[in-house]
Amino acid sequence: MTISCWKPSVEGDDGDVKGKVDGLLWYKDLGNHLYGEFSMAVIQANSSLEDHSQLESGPLSSDYLGPQGTFVGVYDGHGGPAASKFVNENLFSNFKTGFAAEEQGVSEKVIKRAFSATEDDFLSLVKKQWLTKPEMASSGTCCLAGIISNGMLYVANAGDSRAVLGRVKKGTKETLAVQLSAEHNVNIETERHDVRSKHPYDPQIVVMKHSVWRVKGIIQVSRSIGDAYLKKAEFNREPLAQKFRLPETFFKPILSSEPSISIHKIQPADQFLIFASDGLWEHLSNQAAVNIVSNNPRNGIARRLVKAALKEAAKKREIRLSDLQKIEQGVRRHFHDDITVIVVYLNRKLIDNSSLCSSPLSIKGGRHVNF
Repeated sequence: MTISCWKPSVEGDDGDVKGKVDGLLWYKDLGNHLYGEFSMAVIQANSSLEDHSQLESGPLSSDYLGPQGTFVGVYDGHGGPAASKFVNENLFSNFKTGFAAEEQGVSEKVIKRAFSATEDDFLSLVKKQWLTKPEMASSGTCCLAGIISNGMLYVANAGDSRAVLGRVKKGTKETLAVQLSAEHNVNIETERHDVRSKHPYDPQIVVMKHSVWRVKGIIQVSRSIGDAYLKKAEFNREPLAQKFRLPETFFKPILSSEPSISIHKIQPADQFLIFASDGLWEHLSNQAAVNIVSNNPRNGIARRLVKAALKEAAKKREIRLSDLQKIEQGVRRHFHDDITVIVVYLNRKLIDNSSLCSSPLSIKGGRHVNF
């Protein structure tokens, strides 16, 4: 372990650590994290922004005695922004608290405990506000987190957001896309089989509805934080809206909050990471996104990825991008989802410097925007 240095937080290179706003777009074109540079962008499509995100760089432990690192989170909400906002405000602090208690460094155990604690805290909030805000029971969020520390990368995912690595192919200048996260969407055949195997006595656990596979005919993702109405039967009743209520009770959670976790030792060929909600991947392939990042300047690269996705969305509906950009939030959702992108560049020299010490940085995508 290294000893973390605590210094006052400072603003980013552009003098605006909170990011900037252009209509429905929030962005921070370029900033510095512990191991290199990063770029963030968020475009709203829903009536209220349901995507939340964050990048934290500095001490990973609440007591500031453990090693430093960079934490990246993308939280793609559904059923309103309550769950994604809550995760954005609590997951990293739960991770830091659990990390301090463990003392042996970042681990799968620490990450899973952070997810579990955040889930428990949100369900407790739903219970507390059940009679006054029953709609919170139908709010949930996909949750993608990445932690870089001591030359290692940990990727945890519950839902269908995605993390992709850009890695230079040996002996060439070509940058290949390597998907790092498993997706939990029942439109993927292997995920349908997994859900059915966990609920063998429910023939209706996954059904086709409106030409899409859905868990209980309602939701496509099989893992999330929140969605209390599909976790505990006590929330699947009045006063919750009828459309969310199942005709029969259930005795075990229908959705899971446990993330899939992958662990990677960062290699010299690893150039950058793309963390994004499925709004991006709906329109761009892994390789297309990696090609854009590897072939363009770093400054504003997250915005460039968002624009590329919007171009594809407009093309599919046979309209011009300029016309799509005039459509207001809410109506815009018929053309594309909220899209969040965080590009994290990896500087090998900084990664190899185990005694590295820098000012803490915390930035939350779109949080300071009141759309």
